[in-house]
Amino acid sequence: MEEPRPGIPPKAPLIREVRRGRKANGYEPVVLVTGRGEIAYRYYPVSGAYIGAIWVGGIGGDWDTPAKNLYPKLCEQLINNGIASLRVRFRYPTILDEAVYDVMAGIVFLEMEGIAKVALIGHSFGGAVVIQAAARSNAVKTVVTLSTQSHGADIVSGLSPNCPILFIHGEEDEVVPPGSSSAVYGMAHEFKKLIILEGNGHSLNESADEVRELVYDWLASKLEPPKSS
Repeated sequence: MEEPRPGIPPKAPLIREVRRGRKANGYEPVVLVTGRGEIAYRYYPVSGAYIGAIWVGGIGGDWDTPAKNLYPKLCEQLINNGIASLRVRFRYPTILDEAVYDVMAGIVFLEMEGIAKVALIGHSFGGAVVIQAAARSNAVKTVVTLSTQSHGADIVSGLSPNCPILFIHGEEDEVVPPGSSSAVYGMAHEFKKLIILEGNGHSLNESADEVRELVYDWLASKLEPPKSS
């Protein structure tokens, strides 16, 4: 069994097999065979990439994304910045520990691809997932949460000060109140930033273009490529 002991970060998931499909629609289907089953991803590779981003949704599961297809749009846009991306489809989109495992396996995969710096982006339930994963991996250099829940996110206080975190939430979110992001923000170390968007609900569709710009600018500034000698 690969169950973590209470209070101790779990070991990185053991990837037993990597199954890669033919690239289409900008991404390469990838299935990782792990000790807890098979996990599906959509991989947006960049040749020689040193930096990567992992994108996760909420309890809706499948390939859900907030802000009018924010995830696939930014996955494609960040290729121009030399940043590879990996979208995750949770095996169990309502079970926090299992979802964290899926993200951790994605980090291991990116490391196998030669990527050393990783950003994690999560929406709603996925916000708590990426915070939990960031606390367990030294490879994670920044986190973005979108309409995050607070349950399971209190571990944010354990993130390294060298892992800046951005919180974005809709002022009119009736699914997860904006106070959730405010509470998690209050527990986080610097460097951190909280943005509450007026007129926005849980999915942030009302300000989709602004959200895309905010997330892009944050990632582009926090994930600087290695300096050439």
